[in-house]
Amino acid sequence: MTTLRCISPIDGSVYAERDSLSPDQARAAADRARAAQADWAARPLTERIALVLAGVAAVGAMNDEIVPELAHMMGRPVRYGGEFGGFNERATYMAEIAETALADIEVGEDATFKRYIRRVPHGVVLVVAPWNYPYMTAINTVAPALIAGNTVVLKHATQTLLVGERMARAFQSAGVPEDVFQNVFLDHDTTSALIADRAFDFVNFTGSVGGGAAMERAAAGTFTGVGTELGGKDPGYVMDDADLDAAVDTLVDAAMYNAGQCCCGIERIYVHESLYDAFVDKAVALVKGYRLGNPLDPDTTIGPMANTRFAAEVRAQIAEAVADGAVAHIPTFAEDDGGAYLTPQILTNVTHDMRVMRDESFGPVVGIMKVSSDDEAVALMNDSEFGLTASLWTSDLERAMRVGDRVETGTVFMNRADYLDPGLCWTGCKNTGRGGGLSVIGYQNLTRPKSYHLKKVTT
Repeated sequence: MTTLRCISPIDGSVYAERDSLSPDQARAAADRARAAQADWAARPLTERIALVLAGVAAVGAMNDEIVPELAHMMGRPVRYGGEFGGFNERATYMAEIAETALADIEVGEDATFKRYIRRVPHGVVLVVAPWNYPYMTAINTVAPALIAGNTVVLKHATQTLLVGERMARAFQSAGVPEDVFQNVFLDHDTTSALIADRAFDFVNFTGSVGGGAAMERAAAGTFTGVGTELGGKDPGYVMDDADLDAAVDTLVDAAMYNAGQCCCGIERIYVHESLYDAFVDKAVALVKGYRLGNPLDPDTTIGPMANTRFAAEVRAQIAEAVADGAVAHIPTFAEDDGGAYLTPQILTNVTHDMRVMRDESFGPVVGIMKVSSDDEAVALMNDSEFGLTASLWTSDLERAMRVGDRVETGTVFMNRADYLDPGLCWTGCKNTGRGGGLSVIGYQNLTRPKSYHLKKVTT
């Protein structure tokens, strides 16, 4: 048994701790989920939808408690109001499309045969959720998995230790049976052992590349499906015909919001040479106006990073880049304590030889490079081991579509960034992982096809 501790980035204190389940306790939880699954799947779809939406509403009713709790656990300023807007939007959309997305595919019927394909639940789904958007990332899978007839076991990140408890309590209070949606505290070894022992029928993991590789290793040879959303190094490209002010405002926010700890945050920006100087000047002025501080203070616009270890990696990337010739434009803020409270930084004179332009930073730093053509921008955007999103800025829709077709990414944005549309598949390529959440495709990944070839008895 391991004691899991959430260390608050606000002051380094232990904010919450829980004991992980023993292997026997963990197996028992998975067994309860399996035993409950058939009855849950047998309920009418409309009933499952209603219960899930009631659970979502119950989470919303807790929002006044959740917002400061998140600030304590992972540092997001209270001024931003938590995650319930996106949480509710995603769950509601998946509920709205469920009947169509899960409908039988009719292949044909005549006097002799009836043929169709049905989507049936996998069984027990393990959701391993990250700390950076702990509610929204979890609901991406929890809501459609439950609606589709699966039972769900949720394992949340230690940094956001209390989120899974709140979600399970809310859903259970709304009428979802306890064994249908369980929150568990597991250490890594127990999680891997359960996957290897086929305790789950599908695993959805959001987190690091190393964590995703560990999930796939655990599942090797079991034929258990594993969906992953892993690292990112998302680019923005500002073309010569872009709305400059809108590009600066959106891309800088996408790079710095949540202290840069966003799955699809912008980590590198390529700007056409005709707009480059003006873009940099405006971006620097914007970031200099940020207020770094305690996330419980409503005047704080950028809080601490979730962990001093994460901040240390960002500082190392910045220091290495500057040593190799990069220019840092933001003077150190007075509130920068050398720990979790980190000055947001804009770097120019960067190259792809620097880690800050190659490795995932996952912090409030962005490098900006000058480009002279779409071809050069595409080559640089694709020069990455990751592929989650790319943000293109232009007034020409056709141009954005042409460039987007050439970019190796899961999502192409035009004139926006850092947003997850539940009607579109959330997916990635290369080391960002595989699979897809939300949209109709999300339901396809949380179910399996079952074909029916029925020969009628004729007399």
